[in-house]
Amino acid sequence: MRAAAFRSIGGPEVMEVMSFPEPQAGSGQVRVRVKTAGVQHYDCSVRNGWAPQGVAIQIPQIPGNEFAGIIDQVGDGVTGFHIGGEVLGFALLNCYAEYVVVGADQIVSKPGSMTWEEAGGLTGNGQGAHIAMKAIGVGPGDTVLINGAAGSLGAFAVQLAKEWGAKTVIGTASKQNHDYLRSLGAVPVTYEEGLTERVKALAPDGVDAAFDTAGGEGIHAAVNLVQDKNRICTFFAYGLIEELGLRVVRGQRSAARLAELVDLHSKGKLRIHIRQTFPLERAADAHRLIETRHGRGKIVLTID
Repeated sequence: MRAAAFRSIGGPEVMEVMSFPEPQAGSGQVRVRVKTAGVQHYDCSVRNGWAPQGVAIQIPQIPGNEFAGIIDQVGDGVTGFHIGGEVLGFALLNCYAEYVVVGADQIVSKPGSMTWEEAGGLTGNGQGAHIAMKAIGVGPGDTVLINGAAGSLGAFAVQLAKEWGAKTVIGTASKQNHDYLRSLGAVPVTYEEGLTERVKALAPDGVDAAFDTAGGEGIHAAVNLVQDKNRICTFFAYGLIEELGLRVVRGQRSAARLAELVDLHSKGKLRIHIRQTFPLERAADAHRLIETRHGRGKIVLTID
């Protein structure tokens, strides 16, 4: 099979299309013919030499941790899925490929109303935002600050906060993305110096919780504005967690969590904005684009 992978640790230029043996579904597993695979900063970290806990990088290594496609093998003991079923799912690695093998507990059915591009780009950032919003206890009446709200992770967080009853969601973003944030129901604000004061003006009664996806002024504003530090989560400024007195937030992706997100999308309550798609052969360009940390929405690889 074809896959986008790297033979050495390095920048986006190390990504290339290679040939690998086709994986085979074992007991409790399915094999999926991948149609689309989402691109995340997680994948770039793997390319740079970081390994998920308990996983060893194997050179050459195929990155990618979210996908959508069509089941073409079903292992013994699998119920509820069949060959030809359209699904979306998640794995730690190996999704930038024509085929991926995962446990049947790592996929859910793709609704017909969801495009392949949307399906390929939901499972990583969507579940990440869900984990973060649950961890900081976002609920009815809250005022929530989301730093980096126009990116895929931030945009999912905005929508979940609104769905779960937040009174006000303030989102930081570049000015060109402010109309997009307004369309999601957020009050936009620029990143620059003086952010704490600008947010105070927008939320005179205070900020109850904050989620940081971009670092910089935003994480410091969160610490300045949110009284209970247990209600602050960062998925970016990991090096500042101890210094700022924050807690490490961890959570597990699951089929149940993913199914909840798919249901919200089916009901028109969760939008998945596709920023750009790239063919598998241009995985390096997809990594270059996501590493600019600008723009809005999701970057997705398409695999013919």
